[in-house]
Amino acid sequence: MFDAALSALQSLAQPSLLFMLMIGVAAGLVMGLIPGLGGTGAVAILLPVTFGMEPAQAFALLIGALAVVHTSDTVSAVLLGAPGSASASVTMLDGYAMARRGQAKRALSLAFLSSMAGGLIGALGLTLAIPLARPLVLSFASPELFMLTVLGVSLAAVLSRGNVVKGVLCGLLGLLLGMVGTSPTTAEERFTFGSLFLGDGLSLVAVALGIFGLAEIATRVGQRRTSRNLITLGGGWGAGIREWLTHWSQVIRGSLIGIWAGILPGVGATAGTWLAYGQAVATAKDKRTFGKGDPRGIVGPESANNSVEAGDLIPTLLFGIPGGVPSAMLLGMLLTYGIQPGPAIVTEHLNLLYLIIWCFAIASIVGAFLCFLGTPTLAKLTKVPFAVLGPGLLVVMLLGAFQGGGQIGDLWVMIALGFVGWVLKATDSPRAPFLIGFVLAIPMERYYYLTATLNDGLGWMSRPWVLVFLAVLIGPALWALVKWARRRRNIAGDDGHGIAAALLHDDDEGETDGLLKNSPWSLAVAVGSVTVCAAALVASSGFSPEAQLLPRLVSVAGILVGLVLLIQELRARQLWTRGRTAERLTVRTALRTFTLMVGFLALVTIVGYLAAVLVFVPAYLLFVARARTRTTVIYTVVLGAALIALPSLIPVDLPTGLLG
Repeated sequence: MFDAALSALQSLAQPSLLFMLMIGVAAGLVMGLIPGLGGTGAVAILLPVTFGMEPAQAFALLIGALAVVHTSDTVSAVLLGAPGSASASVTMLDGYAMARRGQAKRALSLAFLSSMAGGLIGALGLTLAIPLARPLVLSFASPELFMLTVLGVSLAAVLSRGNVVKGVLCGLLGLLLGMVGTSPTTAEERFTFGSLFLGDGLSLVAVALGIFGLAEIATRVGQRRTSRNLITLGGGWGAGIREWLTHWSQVIRGSLIGIWAGILPGVGATAGTWLAYGQAVATAKDKRTFGKGDPRGIVGPESANNSVEAGDLIPTLLFGIPGGVPSAMLLGMLLTYGIQPGPAIVTEHLNLLYLIIWCFAIASIVGAFLCFLGTPTLAKLTKVPFAVLGPGLLVVMLLGAFQGGGQIGDLWVMIALGFVGWVLKATDSPRAPFLIGFVLAIPMERYYYLTATLNDGLGWMSRPWVLVFLAVLIGPALWALVKWARRRRNIAGDDGHGIAAALLHDDDEGETDGLLKNSPWSLAVAVGSVTVCAAALVASSGFSPEAQLLPRLVSVAGILVGLVLLIQELRARQLWTRGRTAERLTVRTALRTFTLMVGFLALVTIVGYLAAVLVFVPAYLLFVARARTRTTVIYTVVLGAALIALPSLIPVDLPTGLLG
């Protein structure tokens, strides 16, 4: 193993690998500043760029971005009080208070150094996990691997902060979507309805960018202004660095909490940073200064948010269980390259595994260093309204989705799933289980088929590790049932206000807005889900017995869970409100945004990508974002020049259109 680690480090001396790592770090720092993107957006936007690269170069680029995205998202949290991601909202409590006292540099230096240390400790944890978990991973056969895929989808759904029923249903819908295309067991087409385009299945990039990227644009594009209470950089870097050294114990504790939160599927950076903040408060003798500019309230959470991403890679790479959305996309890219997580990666691709670790550690150091140097410049990006950033992001995302298969159909799928993602976000339905289900659909079916074929009956369920995985799977479900029963008992003795408070409570921090929760839109999600699962059940009856095995099982489960959600929505009908201004404005803005996306894509289909961009972007900036004429001209010229030069720099194809 030492030889593999040393060989991986030596490979980073190659200019191409080092260049990709630095590009990833720079991209991650910029994307961390844009609210709503975070690690999910960074990986999703960069994923198309990796097509055609060697696996080592691709992972150097993506890991570089993922390792630093939580380092730069602190800038807007400290300077504007508007965190770049949900996890940075914890840092905002004390960081923004410190900045308002003229100590912004002190707060940022504490945050940057803590993020760097969290990344290094997280990389160390991933390194130690390899020799400890390797014998265990090599002992797994198809029954254990099948249970791991089930565990990955189920835990992401059950542990979703919010409605567990919605989380399970979203995971099942993601599994059904992942089965579109050719069956991995019989090579027959399923759910394609005779379409050649759907025969190869849906693009991971189109699904991920649609469900998360376009949905985020539709949610935030109505923001035309930024905060007026801008805070300038003040204080000294040196004071923060010296103070950080005195809080080394908080760094270690926060990092360890982050690693643990990353290992547990469905927990993520937001919960990890809040847990780190909670332990900092609990272990402090004087708790009165927290929330008012206490450095411990910055050091603990910032150490956790970077180590979470490293911890998330442990179950993803070694067991094939993605703990979050970015790791789910990384897992999908592994499968695209023909690299199976688990036994195969620790025997055949150990060098790649150690390369990922080295990239994470080096990126954490470089990212913190660049943040110190570039904070004055990075801070200016936080003043740009999202309505102005929206069209540029849309152009990049659609172009990225096109690179996978070179088909316009991927872009239409992406916009359709973008609308689905916006509805899920607005109705408080977690989207992470949906994407994880989509990624794990084919491995789950393959392992299930092997398990059913090579074993007689259900005897495989008595295998020791299968029983352990069943216990891990059932435990959170039972705990969720106990909490639901307790909540029901408390609600029974309360009045209508208590019922409303319980049903409207949103625990899914940063994942959904939930503005349309318990509304007719939420009811439509339940009805639509039952309809989709019923249609899939009917369609699967025409498949061969082997090909219909898992689709039928998932469809029946989806119908049952969907009916439970439908009953919940009907019981909550007394909470529906009509004519709320916020709801009407949200729906109107989103529908207008998706209509513009459809118009842009129709224009692309006719005249080609470059011409469509030169028409759509200035029209959007002038009439929707209400940007200045000068800003519009510069924005359009720069974007157009970048699109013209891009194919000569990297292997990128621009859609030509019917008239091209």
